[in-house]
Amino acid sequence: MPAMKLGVLRTGRPPRPAIPTFGTYPDMFMRLLGPDAYDWRVYAADEGEYPAAPEDCDGYIVTGSAAGVYDDDPWIARLLDWLREAKGRTKLVGVCFGHQAMAQAFGGRVIKSPKGWGIGEHEYRVVRRESWMDDVASFRMPASHQDQVVELPPGAEVVAASDFTPFAALAWRDQPAISMQPHPEFEPAYAEALIEARRGKVYADDEADRAIASFGRPDDRARVGGWIRAFLAQK
Repeated sequence: MPAMKLGVLRTGRPPRPAIPTFGTYPDMFMRLLGPDAYDWRVYAADEGEYPAAPEDCDGYIVTGSAAGVYDDDPWIARLLDWLREAKGRTKLVGVCFGHQAMAQAFGGRVIKSPKGWGIGEHEYRVVRRESWMDDVASFRMPASHQDQVVELPPGAEVVAASDFTPFAALAWRDQPAISMQPHPEFEPAYAEALIEARRGKVYADDEADRAIASFGRPDDRARVGGWIRAFLAQK
């Protein structure tokens, strides 16, 4: 049986000095989900590159980005239009910015949160167990965001939450789509490198110190990667 065609809509880039060590965001997803597990296709959505039709791939991952979905950059408007065009025609998985873009495209609302930055490893409660998940009460994963979904889009249900991020993961009932705010593709070493790259510019030293200290325990990146694979495998 031929491998599932899995597209990655690239919407941002890691800091340039980190790329030789950690790769691009599509590279990170390929490592997480298996470089040989899918027939991978990468589209530079932040440069206006898209498949000819949503059906060109069996599913798509929408990556993280330093941009905000409410920004007036033309490429963001095009991404939201494409997501609406793709609804119900292919599987969608959104992560961080991708999670926010899907929520915004499908009728929710995203803002720059007054809570400030969520960085370091966060713990999330499973509030609704889906068929593609195993039986676990909570999971830990790297977070890196200031924007948050604050209004749930119609057709979506919350499947994971935290006090800081009430809409941490969503599953849609009117299309094959899931999304999550934290980053299963971020290896802890990359998440730490990203924090250090922004120390003193984006984050204060005490904020960065607390975030770095949060990486001492095992996380659930592999588990959540398995959830994404299980979702993509569903008929």
